[in-house]
Amino acid sequence: MAMESAIAVLEDMEKLSSIGDVSDSNYEVYTRFMKSHRCYDLVPTSSKLVVFDTSLQVKKAFFALVSNGVRAAPLWDSKTQGFVGMLTITDFINILHQYYKSPLVQIYELEEHKIETWREVYLQDSFKPLVSISPNASLYDAVSSLIKNKIHRLPVIDPSTGNTLYILTHKRILKFLKLFISEMPKPDFMSKTLEELNIGTYHNIAVVNKNTPIYVALGIFVEKRVSALPVVDESGRVGDIYSKFDVINLAAEKTYNNLDITVTKALLHRSQYFEGVLKCYKHETLETIINRLVEAEVHRLVVVDDNDVVKGIVSLSDILQALVLTGGGDLSSESEQ
Repeated sequence: MAMESAIAVLEDMEKLSSIGDVSDSNYEVYTRFMKSHRCYDLVPTSSKLVVFDTSLQVKKAFFALVSNGVRAAPLWDSKTQGFVGMLTITDFINILHQYYKSPLVQIYELEEHKIETWREVYLQDSFKPLVSISPNASLYDAVSSLIKNKIHRLPVIDPSTGNTLYILTHKRILKFLKLFISEMPKPDFMSKTLEELNIGTYHNIAVVNKNTPIYVALGIFVEKRVSALPVVDESGRVGDIYSKFDVINLAAEKTYNNLDITVTKALLHRSQYFEGVLKCYKHETLETIINRLVEAEVHRLVVVDDNDVVKGIVSLSDILQALVLTGGGDLSSESEQ
């Protein structure tokens, strides 16, 4: 499968190169690339996929996410014999934020609820069907679906068997594009700066300080619907970052019953080595930003000034929207942190 995909990709690259010779059409070269490749091209020959039955206890599910090193899992409903949703770290955050009272009171809902109970309570009348995609759909459709639905994970489900083959993410798609980007004609907008292209979020940036309690940070995640919070000092200079992914460490350490501790203390328990906050400047080019994101394998860069004061956030979603959906156009109104 991998060899067939590679051959198909190279053949398509030749077609794209010939089309892209016309400079006027270069700005759409990445859009054409995405339209000419299928989601199937990104499915690895082997990968770990964890699936939860909705009758599983919520706590056991989150421990299983941690022990398997995954961030999300499709949910299978035995009654309907189909996939009904995804369980993600956002669910863990919502449960903690909704039911936490104090370090002295056990979170009953986390300890006892099944996934199906939590979904009934949390979703109530707002049940939405699972957003998924066929392996034969184009990557352009995948990017469009991720951005339009404001989701970070898109299950690739085989329509003939109903099996989930893979979970597509912004990171995986951008990495795939980056593999072949040097073979394509380079659009002019790749040499333009973030400021010129207006890519990213630069207003009402949600931040925390080193003494912010975890519970307050969880409230910001829930209310602002952001995926990371720069940790700043009294001058607004960034020194660390607290992301949704860091919250799962509370499950790994079984410390979720005390959310009064500070984010600084919580970040001492990171499960992975932390190299520091990945930053960028408004005057850097889009090409530089893409290279930094892909090489560092991060979901966002913090935009700072010369004094490291936070000025904005550039996410993978912003980048893919710029490259694929708007051809380097203005994204300021639809960016996400």
